[in-house]
Amino acid sequence: MKLIYAIVRNDNEDDVMDALMHANFQVTKLATTGGFLKKGNSTLMIATDDERVDAAIEAIKKECGKRQKITVNMPYVSGTSMVSYTTMPMQVEVGGATIMVVNLERFEKY
Repeated sequence: MKLIYAIVRNDNEDDVMDALMHANFQVTKLATTGGFLKKGNSTLMIATDDERVDAAIEAIKKECGKRQKITVNMPYVSGTSMVSYTTMPMQVEVGGATIMVVNLERFEKY
């Protein structure tokens, strides 16, 4: 058995969970916060047989397409006024998923 960790943006979480459940995968969701944009993510945990790992990953990929987004990140400067700082919009890639697959020694469901 394998345990799949899939970290997806909250924007994609409902579609990913629906696709996985439609394909008869059991999914547990954890709310997480991630990296660069400090936006909410969901970490999905999927326990599955070895031969179904690729099907789960394909379902996740299908619902988590990458796209470009314009964002403005405010600089953090301790102890000074932000009035003198200008910010530039920047284009970043959002979406996609981070997927990790690990061996699962034991799985029980009651």
